[in-house]
Parts: sequence; structure tokens; C-alpha cells
Amino acid sequence: MKILVVVPNWLGDAIMTTPAIELLAQKHPQARFIFVGSYVSIEALKHHPLCERAIIDTTKKASSRLLATYKLAREIGKCNLAVTFRNQLHSSLLLYFTGTVLTVARQSWHSRFLLSHTPKISTNQHLVIQYAKLAMVNINDFSEDEIGPLKLYIMPKKFERPMLGINAGATYGSAKRWYPERFAAVAAHFSDRYDIIIFGGPNEVEMAAEIEDNLKNLKITNYTNLAGKTNIEELCANIGGCALFITNDSGPMHVAAAYQVPTVAIFGPTKYKETSQWMNEKSVIVRHEMDCSPCMKRECPLKHHECMTTITASEVIEAAESLEV
Repeated sequence: MKILVVVPNWLGDAIMTTPAIELLAQKHPQARFIFVGSYVSIEALKHHPLCERAIIDTTKKASSRLLATYKLAREIGKCNLAVTFRNQLHSSLLLYFTGTVLTVARQSWHSRFLLSHTPKISTNQHLVIQYAKLAMVNINDFSEDEIGPLKLYIMPKKFERPMLGINAGATYGSAKRWYPERFAAVAAHFSDRYDIIIFGGPNEVEMAAEIEDNLKNLKITNYTNLAGKTNIEELCANIGGCALFITNDSGPMHVAAAYQVPTVAIFGPTKYKETSQWMNEKSVIVRHEMDCSPCMKRECPLKHHECMTTITASEVIEAAESLEV
């Protein structure tokens, strides 16, 4: 059974679809998947043992995205089932152009017009549940209790000493980011128990360098700065091998959840009930309730950023120590 799955562009969102993908595999025992998505999403999910093909969607770069989408769909061909986790016109068109009869997307003006199953799913629940309900829309015996943990098939790295991962980045915007000097203070506190890895993407090298400078000033030397130096597979493997992870709300936070790494997640302007770590028993959220949150803005619209400035290093240290008990 050939199942086309269009995954979200963001790394964290893509990882949050993995329980839905596992459910599809369980409900369709002969399933073979074709994944379509962004580079980061595909690099994370292409290792699934039932993945027959993984395609990086480059249609946005084409001179005619409509034509490029049509050509990609005809190349994929008719599937037994096609599901898109993206609420976007061209993802609906991709499913439609394949000629697949059973096509699924969240309800929108374009999906209702183009596709066979377009459920209206409440956003007032965790995104993992939303994705699972979408994927299971035509499965009569589905229960929320069947939704499992996040799942990645990249082998975690084995370290000689316990490793503390620090992730100060958050791709969505600066409003989601706690401060480098405070991450450094937390890392320094635990440096006698853990070696330290500083994580970050290509656009977060400067922020990681700030953490490194602060650690140097604190005379901490047992750290490695991997910001901008890992591909997606290496990022996942390194996070998966950590014994403790301190992070903003970000894609790497969900990577840590997939490996059940004890995690302190720092939340500011985002909806923690919808995007917090899913089914990680050793996970603590540090956040402050504000009248203005969750604003969901990339930058603080009020210019004070109090949802983050009021969170202290000592609070995060206390949260992390509670995970060690």
C-alpha cells in the first residue's frame, strides 16, 4: 500500500507528525511511505524503515510553482492514500494532481474543493493530537489512547561522559529565545557533572559564540560548540545521546522528546499546551504567565520581552535538578 505523506516544513512540526505516521503504519500493515517536505523535515524522517522514497519539495523555487507541483505529482503517481499535514494550497494541489482517490487535509477553502476528506480539527489541543486525528480521519476504530510517543530512526550517539545539551536558538524568531548569558550560567552550574554541547543552526552561530564566550569568562572548558557544524542527522544523533537538555521552544526540543532525553524547555510567547514536548516523562516547562502571552509573535510587540526577561538562570537550574532526582 503506497501512502503519500506531505510533512510540515519546520523540523519540530515534522517530528510531531511521527506518532500519526506510526499510526498509519499500524492501521495499514502493508504500508510503504513516500515523504515530501522541506530539506530539514526530509532529513529527519527519511530514515523510517517503511520509507520507500523521500522527496525534498523544491517547487517553490520554480518559475511556475503550479506547473512544478503538477510535474512532481505525476512523477509520484497515484497512491492508495495521500495525507498532507500542511494547510497550504500547493500541498492540496499536489495530492489532487497525483490522481489519488483517498486524499486527506485539514479543512480549508482549497482542500474542500480539491480533496476527498477535509476534517475540521480543533486547534485547542496538542499539535500531535491534531496530526493524529487528521491522519486517522477515515479509521473508525481510532482512539486518542493509541497515539504514541515521537519517533525518530536515527541512532543516538554514545558519549563517554554524561552530556548536557544547550540549545539557545529558535528558528521562528527572537521572541522565543532566552538569553545566551543565562544559558551559560546554567551550563556552568552543571559543568562538574556533565560535559557540555552547545547546539545551534547556521543562523545561530553568533548566539552560540556568546554562550562560549560567557563560559570562557567563567573558566569553564569542558564544552564543545557544534553550532552550524552539524547536519540534521548529526544534530539528532548528538541530542539523542545527551543526558540532559536545556532548550527554548524549538525543533531540537522535539528531537530531545523523541529520544526521551530529560529536558527543561523554556517557553515565552508560544502556546505551550499545543507545542510542548509530547510524552516525555522527564520534561519540565519553565514559563511565566503574562497578560500578553501567548502573543505568537516573532519579536516582542511591546518591546519588553518580559515573558523571557523575568525567567532567571536559578529557576532553570532548579527545574533541571528536579529531573535528576
